[in-house]
Amino acid sequence: MKFVDIAHIHVKAGGGGDGVVNFRREKYVPKGGPDGGNGGKGGSVILRANRHLATLLDFQYKRSYQAQRGDNGAGSRRTGRSSDDVIVEIPEGTIIRDVSTGEQIADLVTHDQEFVAVRGGRGGRGNSEFATSTDQAPRHCEPGEPGEERDIELELKLLADVGLVGLPNAGKSTLISVISAARPKIADYPFTTLVPNLGIVRVDEGKSFVVADIPGLIEGAHLGKGLGLQFLRHIERTKVLVFLLEATRGTLKEDLAVLTHELQSYDKALPKKTSLIVISKIDVLSPAELATIRRLKFGRLPVYYVSAVAGIGIPDIVQAMGKALVTANRPKRRPHQTPVPVKGKKA
Repeated sequence: MKFVDIAHIHVKAGGGGDGVVNFRREKYVPKGGPDGGNGGKGGSVILRANRHLATLLDFQYKRSYQAQRGDNGAGSRRTGRSSDDVIVEIPEGTIIRDVSTGEQIADLVTHDQEFVAVRGGRGGRGNSEFATSTDQAPRHCEPGEPGEERDIELELKLLADVGLVGLPNAGKSTLISVISAARPKIADYPFTTLVPNLGIVRVDEGKSFVVADIPGLIEGAHLGKGLGLQFLRHIERTKVLVFLLEATRGTLKEDLAVLTHELQSYDKALPKKTSLIVISKIDVLSPAELATIRRLKFGRLPVYYVSAVAGIGIPDIVQAMGKALVTANRPKRRPHQTPVPVKGKKA
């Protein structure tokens, strides 16, 4: 299935039905009072989040969604039938923007969460609604209100607990294939991963989390080089970042600096997320080379050494991700504040 994370659609609600002018005409009441009914309400267009969808691909083929108009009123004070709403299913994690203003108008992140994109028009009032003591036979009614209409942009940002971030060919796809049931394409050349992959990682009985394999970043990714700008948005919602560094490269610190710079250039809040470092492909190193790497310091970030192919360090990294997620979900403590003494009272 093709992965699409940006789409533009046009949505139009139905107009309200017209009210009508009508008078009772019965056998012994030749000049009955007004009994024109109201028009029915037009249908709205509602966007609904669906956890079973993973792409905006469908909106490449259908770009317009329109609800029906409400029925007109009728005699005997009968109200016209209101039109059904049109429900448009979108993936969880989809941001909705108004194209004309660029304003974000909704962010649907939970299953079945709904947003009314455009509201149907109210039905017009029939002449029975206008009868007064001074005008007992009104001969006017209201037309139905038009439905709302707008162009909207849909932007999908994947919902994942942990995001794997690394340079191309760092081993992200191999790692996610080992720790979860995800089966991404794996090959020994850059940019094998052309779309984000999601996998569910089981930690203990009843405990699991979702990890995202983000396509490789390169220097200048935040400016659109490589595939970076296209997929950096999918890191924004993750609670934990895992920096995956390839052990066979002799520039581990420099690689980490590139990744950190790209994240910070895209969104200053990203490097502040709970993070850890995983150095991959250690199975191809000699004991001396591994010892040299183990002596490297990466600030305060915890470092783990793994080989997804050989299965080295995999249980440790799964547990570390789970613990980091617990830390990230923990409510932030407010800074302690010393009470200000009240004048005339002891502090």
